[in-house]
Amino acid sequence: MEISIWSDIRCPFCYIGKRKFEAALKDFAHSDKIQIAWKSFELDPSLETQTDMNAIEHFISSKGIEKEQAMQMFEGATQMAKDAGIDFNLEKSVPANSLKAHRVLHFAKTKGPVDALKEALLSAQLVEGKNIDDIEFLAVLGADHGLDAAEVRTMLASDDFTYEVRQDQMEARNLGISGVPFFVLNNKYGVSGAQPTEVFLETLENAWAAYEKENSGLDIIEGKTCDVSGNCD
Repeated sequence: MEISIWSDIRCPFCYIGKRKFEAALKDFAHSDKIQIAWKSFELDPSLETQTDMNAIEHFISSKGIEKEQAMQMFEGATQMAKDAGIDFNLEKSVPANSLKAHRVLHFAKTKGPVDALKEALLSAQLVEGKNIDDIEFLAVLGADHGLDAAEVRTMLASDDFTYEVRQDQMEARNLGISGVPFFVLNNKYGVSGAQPTEVFLETLENAWAAYEKENSGLDIIEGKTCDVSGNCD
């Protein structure tokens, strides 16, 4: 069964949601039969990377809110992350455009699984304070996860995989997705946001039951037949 997950590397709740969803998968009896498809979603495609301020300062400036209110919001997200086993360091987080990072993920998909790279990118942005718009950083990180650093640099110097990112975002719009994280299970069940692990697990079980029913073949009422070998009963 396929599960598509739209998320942005800049999004704190996308990292939290990823961890909560993974916790649900650990308790799901059929987790070995689940295929994850990571989908790109840019929260602010027009964002210009700014290395001279942190994410909190940028948030205050761009949203026009008071610092105290912003700090309360960020502290709430940080506590949610801690409960999910993540130590956010949002005061170090760089306001960085995420397009290049999404393109690296699409490039990585041509080589194999991308779960570990996705995790590393989220950690780089939200925990380690790295610039995910920096080509050299992305080349080194890609190399740490099985990619060729020179190929990553060459790819990012072109427009390769930009189309794939845009297609993911168009698909999200067609589905009515306007915020992330957003999980689509078996093309039928949608879960919005960093929901509790129990919600993810319940949805997994419901989606699996529907998936099994769809793929169980015909419901046959048995009667007298003859087979292709001429045997009748």
